[in-house]
Order: sequence, then C-alpha cells, then structure tokens
Amino acid sequence: MRQIKLGILGVGNMGSTHLTNIKEGKCPELTVAAVADVNPARLAWAREQLGSSLPVFAAGEEMMDSGLVEAVLVAVPHYDHPRYAMEAMARGLHVMVEKPAGVYTRQVRQMNEAAARSSVVFGMMFNQRTNPAYQKMRELVQGGSLGQLRRTNWIITNWYRPQAYYDSGSWRATWSGEGGGVLLNQCPHNLDLWQWICGMPVRVSAHMHFGRWHDIEVEDDVTAYVEYENGATGSFVTSTGDAPGTNRFEITLDGGKLVAEDDRLTLWKLQQPEPEFSRANTIPFGQPEWVKQEWKAEDRGPQHVGVLNAFAGAILRGEPLVASGTEGIRGLTLSNAMHLSAWLGREVSLPLDEDLFYEELQKRVKTSRRKETAAPVYADTSGTYGGTK
Repeated sequence: MRQIKLGILGVGNMGSTHLTNIKEGKCPELTVAAVADVNPARLAWAREQLGSSLPVFAAGEEMMDSGLVEAVLVAVPHYDHPRYAMEAMARGLHVMVEKPAGVYTRQVRQMNEAAARSSVVFGMMFNQRTNPAYQKMRELVQGGSLGQLRRTNWIITNWYRPQAYYDSGSWRATWSGEGGGVLLNQCPHNLDLWQWICGMPVRVSAHMHFGRWHDIEVEDDVTAYVEYENGATGSFVTSTGDAPGTNRFEITLDGGKLVAEDDRLTLWKLQQPEPEFSRANTIPFGQPEWVKQEWKAEDRGPQHVGVLNAFAGAILRGEPLVASGTEGIRGLTLSNAMHLSAWLGREVSLPLDEDLFYEELQKRVKTSRRKETAAPVYADTSGTYGGTK
C-alpha cells in the first residue's frame, strides 16, 4: 500500500496528537517521515515514539528541503501557519494546516492566493466537520427543507482553562505570540461550523473582556451579535472562565428549530412554515403545530483521524477533503471582525477592512508582554471537542 511521506512541523499539543494517531495505525496511508521543531526536547520525544532513526530538524525549511517528505502538517504557533504553508507550496509539497488558518485575514488571503497558483492538495484541520450532529444540521439548513434562516444562537463556554494553562507557555494569550485569546485558540472550530452551517453574516458587533478571568492580555470573554443578508440575526457567546460551561447551538428557521446540545440533535419541525401559519391563522394566541425528532449519534465521528485520512485520499486518489485550506479564511473573518468591533466600539461590516484590522492588531502587538513561565504542558487531545491547543 502506498503511504504518503508526511513531515510534521511542530510537535506540541496537536502535532504530537497527530503523530500518535499515525503511529497507532489510525491513518494507514500516511507515514511520519520527518519531524521539525525548535524545541530539542520535542524532537527527542518524537524519536522516542518512532525510533532513533527518525529524521528530525530544528527548522521547518530544512525538513522541506530534505527530500524526505511529500506533504507537511503545519502545527506551529498561529502567526506562522500561513508562512510555512506557503513555503511548502513553493516546494510543491501538499499541506495540512492546523486551526486557525492564521491570525489576520490579509495574511491568510496571501496563503490562499499561493494555493491557487500551486497544484498541491491544501487542507485545514477542521475536525469538527466530521461530527454527525453538525453534518446533519448543515444538511437540514443548507438543503432548504426548513425554509429561510431566522436566528442563530451559540453559547460555547465549555472551553474552561485555569491560569496554569496560560502560564504553560510564554507565547500563550499574548498579542505578539498568539494573536488573540479564546476566539483564535479555542473557537476556530465553532466559528467555522457556524458559517459552514448558517453562512456568513454581513454585519458584526462584539463586546469583549480582555483578561477578565485570567492574568492575560487577550480576550477570555466574548459576546457577539451578527446580522445576515436576509435579515436573520445571530449571537455567539464564549469564554474560558465558566465552570461548568455550556455548549448549545440553536438555529431557528421558517420551518422549525434545531438544537445541538449534549451530543444530541433535536428538530422541532413545524407542520406549516411560520410565515404561512401567521398569515392564515385567525386565533389571537394560536401557535403552529410541530413534530419533534431527535438524533443521538453513537460518537463524534472520526475527528482528526478522519481529516488526515481524507487528506491522504485527496493526494492519492483525488478524493474530497473534509475542509479545503482556502475555507479557513471564513471563520477567521468572523474572529477578526469581532475583535475589530470590540476595539473600535462599533459595528463593522463585511467584507472586512483587512488593513484597518491589521493596524489595530499591531498597536496591541507593540505593547504585548511575554511571561517567564514553567515548562510547556502537553495535554491528551485524543477525544476532545476541538482539542486543547
């Protein structure tokens, strides 16, 4: 069986998870051919896992130039995602990028343009798209059987992190090192799913607290409001300070309501679309009748393993990716728009003013502070919702 020779660039939390999955045979069409990381301890760990003969490199470019790999998985700090992806594309290497696509859309747009000029396979690690509940939501919303979108609400506060998490790396939760907080680290999956299922809004307004629950300089508490082109509205609430947190995604359409919560998807399907009922009904307190349906998935889908297996299938046989790399800009656009709205104290419209966002980000980067911290913590991310990066 032909195996793709994969180079893993960065073996922190997510890079080590992918290495372990491949080592355990969960991705039979991939083999780890080389690893690169600036931390010698992580290179030593990789050799402990795969053998002392594993080629390791201190620089990503050296690994890409070695001739040992034909594809690269980029799992380094956020700012470097587009840079290394473009370096790989320039060498004709296939690329899988961990979330987020980058820190600012102007940078990610350059990455997408480079991908369009190349012939490589380019994927994003949006593993939550493999979750059957979200796949069913997308099918019902995008299929049109429930009519037009009216309202979306997602409260996703089960991203709790203690101070020790933020103290585990000097780059964490800094404008210069990470580029953002809960929106950029924990929520790229949610923002991607939100737009993947419901589409992109046209206006965004957000309120944020920076370091409200932790000693950090970036956001750890967010409440956002959006409007869609058809007049539908939406809200997005997230935090790393709630314990216990909530994960409830609710979508209301003309023909019913969908709720994803506790690994269960529930549909209240109206017997008659609400606009039709309201026009025909003559009873002052009348209500449409509905039928309730529930889906309980046996699991959350293949997650990271499914994304990597699809990546291998795309390279070997032209099969579809779970998520094209070029799609990463959409969720990041939402994140950037929320930040810009909070920084300016006003609503922002899409398409995003990418130059203005970059200028505002750089103001914060200039005053960003790094902390002397304890040794990094490498968490088990095998079955988590979106990982623990």
